[in-house]
Amino acid sequence: MKIPIDPLKFIPLVTGIFTLWTKTMRFEMQGEFQSLIDCNKKRKPVILAAWHGELFSIAGGQNQVDLRFAVMVSQSKDGEFIARIIERLGHHTVRGSSSRGGVRALIQAKKMMEKDNDVVVVTMDGPRGPRHKVKDGIIYLAQKTGALIFPVRVFPEKTKVFEKSWDRFELPYPFTRTPIYIGEGMAVTDEKLDKEVLKREKKRLEERMQALKPIKR
Repeated sequence: MKIPIDPLKFIPLVTGIFTLWTKTMRFEMQGEFQSLIDCNKKRKPVILAAWHGELFSIAGGQNQVDLRFAVMVSQSKDGEFIARIIERLGHHTVRGSSSRGGVRALIQAKKMMEKDNDVVVVTMDGPRGPRHKVKDGIIYLAQKTGALIFPVRVFPEKTKVFEKSWDRFELPYPFTRTPIYIGEGMAVTDEKLDKEVLKREKKRLEERMQALKPIKR
């Protein structure tokens, strides 16, 4: 009889490996990082908009700055594992996604922004894609809270890309230079978010994400 292995038992080990791994990476904050800091200091609500495949480097970069984050994580089993690690790293999590628990997650994220001054991190194409396509939730959250959306991209110089995963997940090599690019904050329209307006706002955000490119040395 095989005894099932509980993956949650490995969370302390995985968290330790992740911490050591990301400490070797050479993070460089570029673009509108100071604008993001200034907004947070003034207690203005802020959302970081990221792609799911770049989550490893983004999570590592979070530990390099003096900000409190709340990361939106799906309610799946994989999401539970990720959420436990994020919480052990000292950040908050918001459980829910476009496919499950979305409304409750938006309400919880709004409370964290207002009460704890958290910077909410949203992987916009998660938890299942399609890759690099913005989903509705981040637009609704930004409008309800009046938050600025700061697009963020990460371009490690050396990385392993898992081509067969839906998000082409990126695992950066230890010791690699890892620039993090923060785009200009985007304010969402105050118009009613009907189908056409929502489509337009999502396209605007996708274009801002696409515009963030690595700076060649």
